[in-house]
Amino acid sequence: MNFFNRFQGIFLSPQQAFKAISEKPIWLDALIILLIAIALFSYITTPYTNKDSIQMFENNIKLKERIGEERFNQMLENLKNPSQTRVIIRSFFIVPISSVIGFLVSSLIILGLGRLTSTEGKFVYIFSAYLYANFIDKILGNAVRLFLAVSRKSVMQNTTSLALFFPKLEITSPAFLILSQVDFFQLWLFGIFGFALAYIFKIELKKALFISYGFWLLKSVFYIAIIRLSMSLTGLG
Repeated sequence: MNFFNRFQGIFLSPQQAFKAISEKPIWLDALIILLIAIALFSYITTPYTNKDSIQMFENNIKLKERIGEERFNQMLENLKNPSQTRVIIRSFFIVPISSVIGFLVSSLIILGLGRLTSTEGKFVYIFSAYLYANFIDKILGNAVRLFLAVSRKSVMQNTTSLALFFPKLEITSPAFLILSQVDFFQLWLFGIFGFALAYIFKIELKKALFISYGFWLLKSVFYIAIIRLSMSLTGLG
């Protein structure tokens, strides 16, 4: 199965696609496509992300008192007039490198969870399958989010999660943060990823889905904790 067939198979026939990937874990092409998509999404949405950040921090008295007025004003100035070089470095180097690290660490944790039920499977198989599964979120999901960001001129005000049904929630509220983790594309991703784990670990689909969604839950809890800590330190929480 060539790359094009694997790519469309993730969306149209994930069982067949992941069966092929579990037999021949080719991952480099998938990684390159993902990193290009992630970098472009970051670059295009940077103006809207900066605009959102300015609105959040402009009247943040707690942060101004904590870091000093001079440093606070400099931070706002950098957001209002970002260096193009800095934007490019962030979007095309820092974000992709962080994504690679995230994919590697996630695959390692998933392998560890799989070891609780099976001695089958190797890291490279998990890594390859996880990359392809992320086409759902990082390509299709980000395409939808990009459309929303461009049309509404905002990134933080848009969501493809359960928070969509609660438009009056503040984006800094704990309720919004929790609901935002129940993202439709993430649920789809980890749903089909169960097929891959079933093939790789040679276990029942039910157990594979438990591992897949178990990792999603752990990842969500960790993300919420990090964001809450960050908001607390910046005076937003």
